[in-house]
Amino acid sequence: MAELRLGRLPDRTPVKITIMVSPDLNQALSLYADAYRDAYGQSEPVQDLIPAMLATFLDGDRAFVQQRRKAASS
Repeated sequence: MAELRLGRLPDRTPVKITIMVSPDLNQALSLYADAYRDAYGQSEPVQDLIPAMLATFLDGDRAFVQQRRKAASS
């Protein structure tokens, strides 16, 4: 079979992770949700913002991105 330009899609099944955060972090997340609403005119719950925040953080960490590429190529 010919190889398509688009590779096989990765598993996209959501995984639920439960965490506990400090009161200070909880307050900061709530304030961030307020800032998001002010910036974009749309309110989003903190639990919907956290995955995007984590993905942005991981994608922006150069050392981690290099390590992840290295691990994927081995």
